[in-house]
Formats: sequence, structure tokens, C-alpha cells
Amino acid sequence: IIVIPGVPHPSSGGSEGIFRKDRDPSSRHYRPVHSLPDVCPKEPTGEAARVLCEGPSVVADQHRWTVYNSKVNLPAALNDPRLAKRESDFFTKTWGLDFAETEVMPSFYLPNITKEHFGPYLQETAQREKIHERCKSICSNKDEMDAVSSITNNHGMRYETALHLIFMKPDFALDDPTTFNAVLPWSHFNSAGGKSSRDMASSRLLQEKLSHYLDVVEVSIARQISLRSEAFFHAMSSQHELQDRLTETARAVAVLRGRAAAIERIMCEGPLRALRQALTRSNCARLHNKLKLMAAVHQSQPTVQLLLSTSEFVGALELIATTKEVLQLELQGIHSFRHLGSQLCEMEKLIDKMMVGDFSMYSRSDLNRSLEDDGLVMEKDRLESLVFGLLRQRKLNFLDIYSDEMILAAKSIVTQVKDQTQSIRTDYLHQMRLMTFPQWFELLKSVFENFILFLKRIKVTLSVVRNVVLEALDSNQKSRLLERAAVGGLTEAPGTPLNQEEAELAYLTHEGLFISDALNDALSRMDGCGSDSASGTTESSTSREHVNTTESSEDLMPSDLELGRVANNIQELLYTASDVSHDRCVKVLMARAKDGSLERLSSAEFVFLSQAVEGFVRDTEKLCCRRSVSLRGALQSQANRFVHRFHEERKTKLSLLLDNERWKQAEVPAEFQDLVNSIADGRITLPDRKPQGTEERKPSDYLHIDGQKYAVVGTVLLLIRIFLEYCQCVNDIPSISTDMLTRLSDLLKHFNSRSCQLVLGAGALQVVGLKTITTKNLALASRCLQLVVHYIPVIRAHFETKLAPKQYSVLRHFDHITKDYNDHIAEISAKLMAIMDSLFEKVLSKYEVKAPMPSACFRNVCKQMAKMHEALYELLPEEQAQMLFLRINASFKMHLKRQLARLGVHHDGGPQHGLVTVDVAFYTENVQSLRALEMLDLNMAEIWEQKR
Repeated sequence: IIVIPGVPHPSSGGSEGIFRKDRDPSSRHYRPVHSLPDVCPKEPTGEAARVLCEGPSVVADQHRWTVYNSKVNLPAALNDPRLAKRESDFFTKTWGLDFAETEVMPSFYLPNITKEHFGPYLQETAQREKIHERCKSICSNKDEMDAVSSITNNHGMRYETALHLIFMKPDFALDDPTTFNAVLPWSHFNSAGGKSSRDMASSRLLQEKLSHYLDVVEVSIARQISLRSEAFFHAMSSQHELQDRLTETARAVAVLRGRAAAIERIMCEGPLRALRQALTRSNCARLHNKLKLMAAVHQSQPTVQLLLSTSEFVGALELIATTKEVLQLELQGIHSFRHLGSQLCEMEKLIDKMMVGDFSMYSRSDLNRSLEDDGLVMEKDRLESLVFGLLRQRKLNFLDIYSDEMILAAKSIVTQVKDQTQSIRTDYLHQMRLMTFPQWFELLKSVFENFILFLKRIKVTLSVVRNVVLEALDSNQKSRLLERAAVGGLTEAPGTPLNQEEAELAYLTHEGLFISDALNDALSRMDGCGSDSASGTTESSTSREHVNTTESSEDLMPSDLELGRVANNIQELLYTASDVSHDRCVKVLMARAKDGSLERLSSAEFVFLSQAVEGFVRDTEKLCCRRSVSLRGALQSQANRFVHRFHEERKTKLSLLLDNERWKQAEVPAEFQDLVNSIADGRITLPDRKPQGTEERKPSDYLHIDGQKYAVVGTVLLLIRIFLEYCQCVNDIPSISTDMLTRLSDLLKHFNSRSCQLVLGAGALQVVGLKTITTKNLALASRCLQLVVHYIPVIRAHFETKLAPKQYSVLRHFDHITKDYNDHIAEISAKLMAIMDSLFEKVLSKYEVKAPMPSACFRNVCKQMAKMHEALYELLPEEQAQMLFLRINASFKMHLKRQLARLGVHHDGGPQHGLVTVDVAFYTENVQSLRALEMLDLNMAEIWEQKR
């Protein structure tokens, strides 16, 4: 048997031939190989010869026990009888005493195996076992042959053993030096290089040994062949049968091929030719379409130039985009169009510049055209085309261009008004200050009107731009919906049936042998179109996906967010237009106010100016939905100056009136009565001037208000008109309400303090030249103050309607003024009391109780009381007169009681008591005889009451 290294081989033991598995070559180690027995020794002598003879020989001692047969057996070691004492604690000393005696429990996971489990296997292998036993009996007869008996002697056995030990090792390799030296023991040859007789003998012995090995191998091969002879003969017979069947098969295949060739010639060549012609026709049609497409692309540049000549920028851009898309998808790689893409890009850049320039020119011409034209948009189609083209090219800064042109146009509006006004020649800002107010006011109104028309034009234009932006936004949303619908259609495409053209041409792209396989393959590719398999996509679906990808990548329209920002910028641009208009109007206003011309306006003129400005501001807010503050601020600044001058004029006028007031009752003209009547009706405004020629009514002595009569001086009548002028200014100019309220409070305080100085302080004696301040003057001043106090709540309510809630705190000024006025009225009343009190003290100090009765003292007192009543009755209302005389009577009783106590007159019914009673009765009768004092309870009995 030849043993091949690295190939599994049966082991030496057993007849079944158990194969061993090769070990890892990296872990292979070579056992020391003993050299072959010295068949040609060098005739050793002495100890070396003895040791050489006693050494173990693999050939001679193959059946003798050697140290190589020694093994270690654990049970044998544990049961060694030579041990004096058995080491019973070999396991138990570590694992416990119960380790040896404890029975191992059967596993719950392993079934209990019985003979019945092997029943099916035994039934299945029974037939094979019978065949094996029959073959084994045949092989045993062959072993009885005595062909090997001649070589099984002792010497032969030694060589066979050496053969197994060297040549039949699993790791046999001649490239190993040890193995090579064992096979060819060169050490037995002379190393000097000479050929001795001993070397020749050794080589002959080695050759014989190898020849013997060859004989052994040949015998083994013959033995194996003899053992398997029946199998060889069976194989040879099977080979002949196989050759016969192959011959029949070849003959059947030749017949089938002939029939297939006939079928192809008769049934397939014609249809295939028709399909090829259909494919050729389809290719020709595609080529024709491609040539037409190339012709259309070739005409794109002249068409773009023609569109640009008519300012059709959007059409030109669409044509360029379509042409570029066709070049990328349909005509890619065509040599004649290699420069067309770059040329189209350059044309697109040129169109961008043309659109920007055209939009700037359009904005300039639209904003600078005459404002008298109608409010329609100039060339609306052109504007829409420009805006859509700029949006498509993402030139989103076109609103900045419009804003710059708008600012320049706003600056020229005042110049246009100047040109329309013939009185203004050069340096119109200086000329404005030389104009009269009516001329300048007409100029200002013209400026306002022009700016309103200007803003209307801007709003209409921007509304067109905004509509274009919103249409683009709506188009974006619709395109997204269409893309989603297209994606949904592509996902449903795998379920569509295979069309006729694809079915006809499927086999042409199929590499198999049968048309049915080609059709099945095409169907499977259509079914796999919706999956991720790249091999299952058809040409049509691939091109559709490529088109969609290109369209999405080259979509130049702004996003929804950018379009939303543009729409917001349009509204901001309208706000900017409003602010610019207000700023230009402010310059016109400030040019007039530079030398203080506006401060010198009359109240009516300033009201006209304020109304015009407020009207312009309201119109711009309505147009632009923007509350601009620049013009309001300029007007407020001028209003503050106007209020200051307005207040100073009225305060000066009031001071002059008070300084010339003689504090006599004045007649009330009918117009003032009408004035207070309108106030009573809630109309806190100055009445319109009545035309000349109306019937003149006689003046009245009193001012009738709410059923009361007020005797007033002329200054108070004018004061009523003055504070109505304040209220009228607040009505006309609501922005000055707070300032005007403060000024009116100052005016009322000034009237109160100055009247107090003139009447109570007797300043009128030096200023006007009065001889004395009479009780009538005092009563008249008190009544005038009461009239002002009556109107303070009315003024407060009026101002409260003009103020914001956060400004209500300034209304406290009216509370302080009311308190000051009431204090002043009380001081006048106290002054009247003081006059009578000093009179009583002077007269009653000389009173004597003696006849005749009534006494002269009481007659004098009654006379003075009658004068006082005569002075006050026509001025004060009855209630106030009664209260005043009650207080005067109380003062009289106090002085009389004090004088009677000094005189020692008591209520004892004596003569003096009777005389005093007569005087008191005379006093009571005279006082109660005065008008409005008839029912006055004088209670004169108090003069006799003693203090407890």
C-alpha cells in the first residue's frame, strides 16, 4: 500500500480501516525517527559494538515490549497493590466525603434509550448487513492463500515493520532532514568521497532493502486487487452498458436537433424576420424623432433672440430651460451640440441683466409719469412678465431696485408741484417762507394730493407684484401635488401588464435559448420594478425616474419660504413708501416753520393746517395700513409752539381785561347767551359766525344758565369764550390735548389769582382807579367765580373724552382749581361778613338803653342792612343771600348780647328790658321786610341766654 503524505489513511489496527484526521500543519511536530538498522556496519569493536548490538531495533524488535509501549492508567494507579495504604481521600479530601458514595442521578434532559429506539435503524440496515457479511466471507477465502507465506519470516517482518514506521506515517515528508536520513542513511557511507569496498556493500544492501520494500508494496497491491476483483469486473461491465446508453442518447439528440432545425427553418425564421423589421422600424422612428428634436434644439437660439426682442423674458427662459433639459436627457453626447449648453448659460446670464435693467427702467417710468394719469397699472403684462422672470431666476432683490426708484420719485414730487405753481421760480424752499399762508397752504395741499396719488399708484403696482408672487407660490404647491401623484403612479406601475412592444422585443435582449424564458424574464423584471433590485428596472421606468430627478434638481423657482418673505417685503415696501412720503412732507412743513412762520398763525389757520395734516395722515394709514409718525411728530412740535403762543396771547389778553375791569355788572349780549346755551346742549365749540344783516337782539342784564341768573363782568364773558377756544383747539388738534389742558389750567389759575389781587387785595384801586371796593364789587366777583366753577366740570368732561386712559392723571388739575375757586368764594363771603361785623361793633358800642324808641343805633343798623341787601339782592341768588344774612344776623346778635351784658340789661321784665325789646322788634321787622328774607328765622331770643 502506498501512503501519500497529507492524505487520510487507515490505521494499522483493525480490518475496517478507520481514518484519522490530519492535524493542523502549523502544530505538526516530527517525532524522532530511528535510523534503519545498520545493514552494513563499519565493524565496530569494544564497547561501541556491544552498545550497538544491545540498542532497540525497529525491525527486529517490533513485537517486543519497549518503553514506547508504556502508558498511564488512572484506575491502575488508584488500585496499585504495591501501595501500603490506599489513598481513599484522593477525591474526597477536596470535594467531600459524599463524593464517592453518591449515585449520579439520571439526566432529566436525556431520554431513556431502549432497544426499540434502534428498531427502525436495524430494519433499514439489515439488507446492507447481509451484503456486507457475504462480501466478508468472500474476502476471508482470499486471505487463506499462501502467496505471502514465503515473505512472512522473521526478517521480512522486520522490514515490514520498518516500512510502516517510516513510509506510512501521516506526516511522511522527504523534505524533512530526519526522514530523509532515515530513508537514505548516508552516514554509513564514507564522507571522504572515495569508494571503498565497504561503501559498495552498504549501497548494495540499501538497494536490496528498497527493492524489498517495493516487493512488499507490490504484494500488498496485488492482495488488495484480488480482494476487490468482483468490484472491478462489475465496474467494467457497467462501463460497457453506459457506453451503449450514451450511443443511443447521442442518436436521439441528433434526431431532435434535426427536428429543431426544421422547426426553426419553417416556423421561426419568418416571425423573427418580422420582429427584426418591426424593431428596425421602431429604431428608424426614434431616429427620426431624435433628428426632429435636434432640429428644434438647433432653432432654439434664434427663437430666444426673437422672444427677447419682444421682451418675452419668461418665454425665453422657459425655452432655455427646456433646451438644456433636452440636451442633458435626450441629446447628451452629440458632438455638434457640445458648445450649445455653455451658450445657453451665457444667454441666461444676459437675460438676467436685461430683466434687471428693464425692471429698473419700468419702475422709473411708472413712478415718474404724470400723477394726473389714471390709476391703472402701466403695461401690466410687461410687469407681470418681468416679475415672474425675476422670481424664476431667483433675483429676489428686485424690490430694492423699486425702493430706490420710489425714493427718487418721491423727492421729485415736490419739484413737480413747484413747476405747477408759477409763483415759485428758484430756491423754492426760501420762496415758501415768503409766501402768504393761503398760498403756502394751497401748495401744501397740492403736495398732499400728489403724494396720495403717488401712494395709490405704488399700492396698485405692488398689488400686481404680490399677485404674481402668490401665483408662483400656488404653482409650487400644485407642482408638489403633481409630483406626489406621479410617485404614486410609479409605485402602482409594477402591477400593470406587459405591453405588446415589450413582449415582442423581450427575447431579443434575452441570452437564453427559449422565447418563453425571455417573456417570463421580462414579466419578472416588470414585477421587480417597485423593489430595490437594479436588474429589474426597465428602460422606460429608468428614463422616467431620470427625468423626474433632473426636473427636481433644476427647479429654479424659489421655495415657499422665500416667496413668503418676498410677499412680506412687498408690504414692507408699501410701509416704506408711506414713511418716505411723510418725510418729504415734513421737509415742506419745516421749510415754512424755519423762521417761526407757523408759530405766528392764527388759531383758525393752525387748525386748518392741523386738519390738512391729519387728513393726509389718515388717508395714508388707510392706503398703506401704516401709522407713520414723522409728520405727526413735526406737527406736534409745531403744535407745541403754537399752543405756547396761543396760551400766551390769551393769558396776556385776559390780564389786560382784568387790569381794565371796573368790576361792575355788564350787560350780556345775545351771542354769549347763545354760547352758554350751546354749552348746556353739549356743544362745547365756538358757534359759527352769523352772516351780517341778521336781527340784532337786545342784551340781557343776566346770564341765564340752568335756571339761575348770573350777574357777571365783561371779563368773565370773554373768559368763557377763551376757554371755549381752548376746547375748540382740542377738538381740531387732539394731539395737543394734554398740553392744552395744562395751559387752560394755568389760565384759570391766573384769573383766580389776579381777580383776588384786584378785588380782595384792592389792587383795582391803583390799577383802575376805583375809590373803594364795595360790597357790590365783592358780590359780583364771587358770582363770576361761581360761574367759572360751574363750567369746570364741563371742561373736565370734555378733556376727558380727548385723553387716553393713561393720561387721566392730568385731570387732577381741575380738582385743585375747583378747590382754589371755592376758597376764594369763601374768602369773599368772609369779607362781606367782616364789613358788617366791623359796622355792628362800631355802632353797637355806642348803644344806650333809653328813649326814644327805636333808638338811633338800631335805626342806623337797619339802614346799613337795607343797603347791604340792596347791593346783594340783585347779584346773589336767594339761598346765598339768606345764608349770608343769617350769618350777619348771628354777628349782630353776638355784638348786641355783648353790649347788653356790658350795660347790665337783663331779661327781667324791667323798664330797660322793655326798651330793648322794642328795639329788637324794630330790627326784626325791618330785616324781615326785605325781599327774600320774609321767612328768615332771626331767633332774637338768644341775646338773653346766659352762658352756662
